Amino acid sequence: MSEVSWLEVSLTVDGELAEPVAEVLARFMPDGVVIESTAVTANPDDSAGHAIGPWRVFGYLPMDGQLEETRRQLEQALWYLGRIRPLPAAQFKPIMQANWAEAWKQHYQPIMVGESLMIVPAWLEPPAGGRIPIRIDPGMAFGTGTHPTTQLCLHALETAAPQSEGNWDAIDLGCGTAILAIAALKLGARHALGVDIDPEAIRAARENAETNRVTANLELEVGSLQEIRSGAYTIRNACLVLANILAPVLIRLLGEGLGDILADGGVLILSGILQEQAEDVLAAAQTHGLHLMARQQIGDWVVLSVAKAQ
Repeated sequence: MSEVSWLEVSLTVDGELAEPVAEVLARFMPDGVVIESTAVTANPDDSAGHAIGPWRVFGYLPMDGQLEETRRQLEQALWYLGRIRPLPAAQFKPIMQANWAEAWKQHYQPIMVGESLMIVPAWLEPPAGGRIPIRIDPGMAFGTGTHPTTQLCLHALETAAPQSEGNWDAIDLGCGTAILAIAALKLGARHALGVDIDPEAIRAARENAETNRVTANLELEVGSLQEIRSGAYTIRNACLVLANILAPVLIRLLGEGLGDILADGGVLILSGILQEQAEDVLAAAQTHGLHLMARQQIGDWVVLSVAKAQ
């Protein structure tokens, strides 16, 4: 008989709290955290839909001798976060070892993004209909593209991608599962570079690259802006640069030369920005010679597409 060996911890929160709650949970969870939509709007003309909130943030604690102390520390960390803004109570659910690998998969369905893209969990077959499938199997550690920041980035990427296929490159800074880099390749990029400071993210990204059959054109490495600028990888600048991180980090990176890895006439897509942070990020971009091309928003989240003059 299977034994209970994991404790699922979950909170359902709005878009503004999803990232802070995920950051707290990730401190205690060796296999990472997932942010998923709690609902999908159905499209009567298609089998897929658009992710909507609120957002369920969850992860798993091993049922070992440290569980009681780990849970106490986790609840204390959530209590402190709740002093900044009220949080709902965390939900705890034992998970059988045999069901652990499937427990977080059961609610995911294909999600339409923009005019031509579709995020498809790797264990499902892409629905018919002509959309470009991006197949993602992130494991427990990373999201599947349901968060507004990822969807905004994908839509902005689709809009900004050059029409001429095969003669432009893309850089995905803080790539996570590499969903954005994979999308860039499927939209016509010749080559893409994805970097992340987390080795586990790069491991998941390489698996997703194999699933999408783009390994020959996708370079994935542990690193960040400094390594790109120093020429550590095959791409040093690109026509399209994507950075779906957090607003304070984006502002810092702009000050450290983020615009320098953007080719003349290229577009930098900045995401992970809350509405009230958008003007500060835009001001930082403009200070470093970039001008606004487009702004899009879902709920509290904003994406800014800024361009470098030719």
